[in-house]
Amino acid sequence: MRLFDTHCHLNDKIYLPDLTAVLQRAQVAGVARMLVVGYDLASSRLAVQLADEYPPLYAAVGIHPHEAVAFRTEDLTALEEMLAHQKVVALGEIGLDYHYDHSPRETQQAVFRQQLALAAKLDKPVVIHAREAHADLLAILKAGSQTYRGVMHCYSGSRELVREYARLNFYFSVGGPVTFTNARRLPEVITEIPAERLLIETDAPYLTPHPFRGRRNEPTLVVLVAERLAGILGSSPEQVAEQTWNNACACFGLENDDIGVEKR
Repeated sequence: MRLFDTHCHLNDKIYLPDLTAVLQRAQVAGVARMLVVGYDLASSRLAVQLADEYPPLYAAVGIHPHEAVAFRTEDLTALEEMLAHQKVVALGEIGLDYHYDHSPRETQQAVFRQQLALAAKLDKPVVIHAREAHADLLAILKAGSQTYRGVMHCYSGSRELVREYARLNFYFSVGGPVTFTNARRLPEVITEIPAERLLIETDAPYLTPHPFRGRRNEPTLVVLVAERLAGILGSSPEQVAEQTWNNACACFGLENDDIGVEKR
């Protein structure tokens, strides 16, 4: 069974002491590829560095809505330079977050639009964070004649929104919350996601799956997400793993093959 963790933050300092061991555990669990996602320039640069050092790692670079307040126009140039790297496969994590409002909403929207424009210019998929902001986010994605593609990260929207985002050529990534004992609505939403649009992730070190909640998350635990999805969809973990592997490779424009975790 081969798995693709399509969203993790191995660029978090919590992994500095034992990253190689984390990747070795992932390999044993069958997690053959992982997308390390940036949220500001520093974390994006580290994501690129890690992807350059470890064959199974790929990178996404971008400015998270929490960090939008610190955004400068020249940051777009820095992102564009990083996106030229052969192992940088997406622009993200970008989007809107109205739950915490760490950045003013108008600022979040402006930074989101600028990064979407850059993704369109470079023909790169985007990794989108959306929390309590789907109406505005959809309006931005639908505005004008430009079309985008990418992933709704850790999807938490409604069944109706699944149809909206699917029409816009987006994938839906499911993570640890689907395993939580209080996850009642999410399984119903997941049945609405087209099989060819489903992805899995950990968002490590956050959102650790049940029964390990409260501990540091890591890519090896994406196996638990696949197992829970299999139960919801009436399939096997192997089928979920293969489907989501194929979907991830298609989404990020990668060859559909296996690689190890040895450091270069």
